[in-house]
Amino acid sequence: MNFPAQQGSRNIAGVSLITALFLFPGAFAEGVDFEKEIKPFLEKKCLGCHNPNIAKGDVILAGAGHVFAEGSELIVRGDALKSDLYLVATPAEPGEIPEMPEEGDALTDAEAALLKTWIDEGAVWPDELVLHEASKSDKSWWAYQPLSDSPHQSIDAFIEAGLRKEGLAMNPPADRRVLIRRATYDLTGLPPTQEDVTAFVNDSDPDAYPKLIDRLLASPRYGERWGRHWLDVVRFGESKGYERNVIIDNAWPFRDYVIDSINDDKPFDQFIREHVAGDVFGAGDPEVEIGSAFLVGGPYDDVGNKDVVAAAQIRANTLDEIISATGEAFLGMTIGCARCHDHKFDPISHRDYYSLYATFSGVRHNSRPLASPEATAAREAALKPLNAEKVSLAATLKKLEGQLNKRVRSKLPDYEKRWVRPKVSRTLTEETFAPVRARFVRLVSEALDTNPNNAAGFRIDEFEIFSSGENPRNVALLSNGATATGAARSIEDFPGAYGPQLAIDGKLGARFVSTGTDLTIELPEVTEIDRVVFSSGRNEETFVHGKFAFVADYRIEVSDDGKKWREVAHGRDRKPVSASHEMVRLRRGEATREETDAIQLAKSNLAAVDRKIAAVPALPSVWLGTRSKADAKGPFHIFLGGSPQKKGERVVAASLSTLSEVAPLYELAPEADEAARRSALADWIVDEKNPLSLRVLANRIWHYHFGTGIVETPNDFGYMGGRPSHPELLDFLARRLQENGWKLKPMHREVMLSKAYQQSSTWNDAAGKVDGESRLLWRFPPRRLSAEEIRDTVLAVSGQLDLKMGGPGFRLYKFMQDNVCTYEPLDEHGPETYRRAVYHQNARASVVDLMTEFDQADCSFSTPKRSETTTPLQALTLLNHQFTMDMAKGLAAAIGKRGGNPVTSAFELAYQRAPAAEELAQSEKVINEHGIEAFCRALLNSSELIYLD
Repeated sequence: MNFPAQQGSRNIAGVSLITALFLFPGAFAEGVDFEKEIKPFLEKKCLGCHNPNIAKGDVILAGAGHVFAEGSELIVRGDALKSDLYLVATPAEPGEIPEMPEEGDALTDAEAALLKTWIDEGAVWPDELVLHEASKSDKSWWAYQPLSDSPHQSIDAFIEAGLRKEGLAMNPPADRRVLIRRATYDLTGLPPTQEDVTAFVNDSDPDAYPKLIDRLLASPRYGERWGRHWLDVVRFGESKGYERNVIIDNAWPFRDYVIDSINDDKPFDQFIREHVAGDVFGAGDPEVEIGSAFLVGGPYDDVGNKDVVAAAQIRANTLDEIISATGEAFLGMTIGCARCHDHKFDPISHRDYYSLYATFSGVRHNSRPLASPEATAAREAALKPLNAEKVSLAATLKKLEGQLNKRVRSKLPDYEKRWVRPKVSRTLTEETFAPVRARFVRLVSEALDTNPNNAAGFRIDEFEIFSSGENPRNVALLSNGATATGAARSIEDFPGAYGPQLAIDGKLGARFVSTGTDLTIELPEVTEIDRVVFSSGRNEETFVHGKFAFVADYRIEVSDDGKKWREVAHGRDRKPVSASHEMVRLRRGEATREETDAIQLAKSNLAAVDRKIAAVPALPSVWLGTRSKADAKGPFHIFLGGSPQKKGERVVAASLSTLSEVAPLYELAPEADEAARRSALADWIVDEKNPLSLRVLANRIWHYHFGTGIVETPNDFGYMGGRPSHPELLDFLARRLQENGWKLKPMHREVMLSKAYQQSSTWNDAAGKVDGESRLLWRFPPRRLSAEEIRDTVLAVSGQLDLKMGGPGFRLYKFMQDNVCTYEPLDEHGPETYRRAVYHQNARASVVDLMTEFDQADCSFSTPKRSETTTPLQALTLLNHQFTMDMAKGLAAAIGKRGGNPVTSAFELAYQRAPAAEELAQSEKVINEHGIEAFCRALLNSSELIYLD
């Protein structure tokens, strides 16, 4: 519908046209330029409600095709006073509020005058000109500018300049014990040993501290610590998430790749390219290809919805996750906000988003073999003769079965005369027989309707046994004392979920899922019966679904004692349920001994070859994702409102227009293959003229060293993110990163050798009133250890830490799987779990005692910075969990091995210092009264253990 029409003479925004022309004398001299003068205020004030995605009141102002549609009176060319747009956007009388916009600022007098003149002049609107809602920021935003030239040549010069403006100065240097603890935790996530601290404190070499930094950077523990940071950013998890949340047991090679790459100081531009397209330019090299596991490292909905619309939405959600993760990790951009419309706050267009959609369209979540060409060739050579033998044996078996099938098919007319009753029905099958007294009744499956060659695995939602006589009743009800037995599917977290009791509970819906061939019912007492009724999908509209698998052939048997059985009914005289069932029956009745033996021998030979094939070691299978040519084929469209069912303009893989004024652009042809699209994006992200990726990476390094980035929102450099506290310093660091070939270790050295990093964390009331959060770095910000550091520290000081690197991770939960998965926290953590926490197999939405309480990252999303909460549960868990008890024993043992005063040894192990006199006296009292283990338990719960100055 159109806006409500308003007729009559009108003033222009409260003033007369004569007055408007007087006030704005040059506005209309040469005609109104729509693009320069009308388009900006329509985008700013009207398009928020009247764009193709929202279309409030069914009005769209995005393009000429919408505005001048047949029958529309939105704009009547040549007459503003008959145009709905003008009438609702200007007041009817001076001083009144116009009807539109409903929210936000109304048109100014000048804008109203321009709008009227433009309409009266004929409302020229170029067909190719499309309006887009203006974002809060544009391409002039600070983050999208080229890197600035540096006014200073050192980190400290920038920091000191910022402090001087506020009348502040840096703290004095930290003492050497504090400094080595700070640096060691910072680079390795572990405490230094007392021996390391003593040696450093007493080292008079002026280069002692730089040498310490170099030693820590050379440690393999460095890659584990900083690898954990990066795994947070790229939302690495080892389960699929969503409702099924199936565990992924072969994602760990990506974790090892990250740790190894960081230890090797791999240039980060190369590292990023490997994440986006490592499988393209590193094809055949597993150490490079594995980088592209980043693309499928996030949560993935594998429910497999059969509804076409729902499946398309799930697919769109999957690609959205990849797009968002890419934008946040490498560019600090919230690109996902442009999924349904142009970004509301940043200059990221709807088209930009769907250009990336086209780029990643071929990515599918899956495992695939990852091996070198040599390993692949060796395996193929080993399999070649075995596969040839298998083909030959399969042909022999097919020939034998074909000959038998042809012979027995001639007997079909004779059998059809015997098959006089209707075939079994999943919704209700009934058998009647002469009255018989029995205590036990059983259903014996002879063939399944889903696979007549197999008898095990049927389902029963209800099995009813009726007494004979004038008033028959179901005597097989659980509620009346009957019991049911039979091998059933079992799951740990829900015992009995598929048990035989479901067949006699008098309810439909849940069903017995057999893993055997029998269902036996024991009646409360010997009863005369003459009928049974059973089903697997009673009252179900979709009973053809595989979950209702039913018996195709069966027999009903009765017994007095459950040992001696006699048959009272069967289904062998029913019509077959399928052609394959028909053939199974014919072969069962007509095959000779010789034919059966020959077929069985052929099957045995084939099985033997299959075992040999299975014995050939498989290539490593890794959660790396596969590439779908069909998905990547296109054409691709903008989805209006984010809905795959509402396709807009076509798009192709292209660079983001956001950086069009500073970074080179690319736009690939529609026929460009999937590999070329991702390669182009990877190269564009790390292009030397792209300032954003460098700024984002430099900021992350600063964030992890000081606890807060120069931009406090590491994943969002846009309008809704934080503003840089030291913008020139950020650009200086970005340039230094570029000059050092995108390597991190030189940046670590430069940061950690600065006075800003080496200063003390002592609080100063006066400075705190000016800068309470220490954003200007007048002191070093103290911090609590992360969840992983706390656990690793407890293991290390207790002498229990296993420094084994790489390979499959350990679990601090019990994993249970059915249709959905359950992760139950372990009450006891055995020695097999005493590795560094980075090697824990982190499942999404799982709770891990101690780790979860201390704010372990939620790997369902990118976690650019850790939360740091304080809750009672933290203290309770750290005090009472069996893990702490075990570590207290370990610490007590370690103290005993060191000898000397146990309190001194304990303090040196835990805090790398000697106890003060008061601490010594109090600790000895605790040991005397409560024992060494109680003292160790208290030590492991102390604030000093988990806080760092």
